[in-house]
Amino acid sequence: MKNNNRNKIKNGQVKNSLLLICLIAFFVSCNNAKKEEQNKVVSTNNVSINLDKLIKDCENQLKIAVPKLTDLTKHPRLIDTDKKEWKEVGNHKLIWTSGFYPGVLWYAYDVTGNERWKNEAIKRTEVFEDFKNITEHHDIGFMMFPAYGNGYKIGGKKEYKDILLTSASSLASRFNPNVGTIRSWSNKMHPRWKQHITIIDNMLNLELLFWAAKNGGDKKFYDIAVKHAETTMKNHFRKDLTSWHVLEYDSINGNVLNRHTKQGFADDSRWSRGQAWGVYGYTMVYKETKDKKFLDFAQKLADKYISLLPEDMVPAWDFDVQSNPKEEKDASAAAVVASALLDLSTFVDNKADQDRYFNAGVKMLKSLGSDKYSAVGKADSFLLHSTGAKSLGHEIDVALIYADYYYIEALSRLKKLESQQ
Repeated sequence: MKNNNRNKIKNGQVKNSLLLICLIAFFVSCNNAKKEEQNKVVSTNNVSINLDKLIKDCENQLKIAVPKLTDLTKHPRLIDTDKKEWKEVGNHKLIWTSGFYPGVLWYAYDVTGNERWKNEAIKRTEVFEDFKNITEHHDIGFMMFPAYGNGYKIGGKKEYKDILLTSASSLASRFNPNVGTIRSWSNKMHPRWKQHITIIDNMLNLELLFWAAKNGGDKKFYDIAVKHAETTMKNHFRKDLTSWHVLEYDSINGNVLNRHTKQGFADDSRWSRGQAWGVYGYTMVYKETKDKKFLDFAQKLADKYISLLPEDMVPAWDFDVQSNPKEEKDASAAAVVASALLDLSTFVDNKADQDRYFNAGVKMLKSLGSDKYSAVGKADSFLLHSTGAKSLGHEIDVALIYADYYYIEALSRLKKLESQQ
C-alpha cells in the first residue's frame, strides 16, 4: 500500500512538473512572439531589415529635434558636418525645402499612429498657406504637396483641398505649350540661361497636377503633366539613359538650345540626385496614368541607376566622380530611389522584376539605417552624408531635410507592403 501511494505521489509530481514545463514554454513562446511582433523583420531573398527599429529610430530622433524647432517662421533645412542641430531657414517663397519638414511629420504620424506627430504636422503645414499663389518657380509642387498633400491623404484634412487646387493652378501657369514643359526657374535668378529652363527635378512636381485633376481641378492639369513627362523623356536623357540636369529651350519654337548642369560635377556628368529624380518621377507618372510607356521608361532608368551603384547602394554626389573614394556621398539620392523602387516593385508583372526592385529598395534602406548613414546618437536628423550642391560650394556632406523626407516615405511604403504579405 505504501509503495502504491509513493508511486501515485511520484506520478503526480511528474505530471505537475510536465505541466509546469509546458506552461513555462507557453509563456516564453508568447513573449518571444510579442517581441517578434514588436521587431518585425522584413526578409526576402536573403535581404532582411528590421523595419520597426528603423521607424522607432525616426520617432526617437523627432522626439529630440521637434522641441527645439519652435519658430514657425522657419523650417529645418540642413545640419552641417560635425554639428548636431538643424540649421533653420526662413519660410520664404523662394526656398524650395519648406514642405519637407511637415511632410516628415505627416509620415511619422502615418507609420506610428502617434497623434503628437499629426498635431505637429498640422501646425507646421498651415503656416505657409499663402504659398499656394507662388508662380515665380516650379518648386511650389515640392513645397505644397509633401505638406498639404500628405495632410489631405494621411491626416484626413479635407479642408486642404482648395489650397492644393490653387497650388496646382499656380504651377500650371508656368507651362509653355510651345515647348511642352513647365518652366522651372526664372532667368533673373539663373542668368546663365536666357530662355525657357526645365530641370529634371521638375518631374516630381507633376504629382500635384495629377492629384488636382483627379480631385475637382481642371482636367488640363493632367494633360500638362503628361506632356511635360513626354517632352522630358524625349529630350532630357542620353542614349545611355542618364539625364542632364538643366535644359534650355527656345521659348518660341521649343528647340533645345543647351543641356547643362547646376548641381552636378560637369555639364555632361551624371549628377546622382538628378538620376534619382528621374527614377522617382517616371514611376509616379506611370502610377498616375497607367500608360505602359512610362512604366517601361521607369524600369530602364531604375536599371541604369542600380547598375551604377557602389556596394553600399549609396552613390557619390555625382556618378562621374564615384571612382574617387574621397568624394562625398549623397544619401538623399539613395532615399529618393529607395522610395521609388518600392513603388515600382508593385507595378511590374514579372516576378523577377518585382523581387529585383523590392530587394534593391530594401538594401538601400538597410544601408541608410546602418551606423554609417544613420544620425542616431550623432545629430538630430534621420540620416547623415547627403550632398546638396557641391559644385556650388555648399551643403557638402550634411544632413538634408529632404533626405529624411524620402527616407521616412520609403519606410511607410515598406510597412504597407509588409502588411499586405
